Amino acid sequence: MLEVSGLWKQFGGKPALEDVSFTVKKGEIYGLLGHNGAGKSTTLGIILGMVEPQQGSVMVGGFDVGRERAQALRKVGAIFESPAFYEYLSGWENLRILTSYSGGFNKDDAREVVERVGLTKRIDSKVRTYSHGMRQRLALAQALLPEPEVLLLDEPTDGLDPEGIHWFREFILGLRRDRGMTVLFNSHLLGEVEIMCDRVAILREGRRIYEGNVRELAGDVPVFNVVLDPWDKACEIIHAHGGEIMEPGKVSLPVGLDPAAIVDALVASHVRIRAFTPVRKSLEDFYMEIRRNGSADPPATD
Repeated sequence: MLEVSGLWKQFGGKPALEDVSFTVKKGEIYGLLGHNGAGKSTTLGIILGMVEPQQGSVMVGGFDVGRERAQALRKVGAIFESPAFYEYLSGWENLRILTSYSGGFNKDDAREVVERVGLTKRIDSKVRTYSHGMRQRLALAQALLPEPEVLLLDEPTDGLDPEGIHWFREFILGLRRDRGMTVLFNSHLLGEVEIMCDRVAILREGRRIYEGNVRELAGDVPVFNVVLDPWDKACEIIHAHGGEIMEPGKVSLPVGLDPAAIVDALVASHVRIRAFTPVRKSLEDFYMEIRRNGSADPPATD
């Protein structure tokens, strides 16, 4: 549905993107991660045809954004940077005016979208009276008119309270579940990306340093947090079964070894087991590891 190929961009002679490529499949939720200045918003700007790359191309649904912008962007809805509205107009008047810039305005479709984003009771109020969360819902309504195939979201939950973040997350997951929506979004909230995304790309100083499946980030080697007594005796048994002591209280086991075999051996040797808990590497752990190392091994292709 979305193919980004070899994007290069400089601002004032400084590189913003260097050969960035990735693809987003139909019906996929894809996360673009990186610290401030990593190139995330520049990438979205190029996808939307608002920023022109020095090299590279973007295809949306088979249309080239550079050569067939109108056809490509008919498939796209977006919340990009800080949504701007006419403060002195109502939410409904803003929707009518802003959507008319890029196409026709259908009242029935608009009423349905307003209902879906939960703004029906306040849609006729002036936007200047809206909270930040309400503005984000209005921006989402605008992005969904007319029904796009691809939704691009630039830091969509930035500034929202926990309740607003939860609502936004469930709404986006519902769009994919019920309508097969394809979603690409930038975020610095790693926990949200971990919950929502199928795959993720990590940018560092304009370069893509990782792309892969979120659920595969834990790696292949099983790791466990343990509390064992006596520790020295437990270490001998773990080593005898091919395990490694990563640090006091944390061990890794050979791939394919049933952890129950280690537990049985420890019990048979009169080692007291107070804890033997699998460790799942979080997206935050992985992200910080890449930040420290500057790169990651390329993942296996599907």
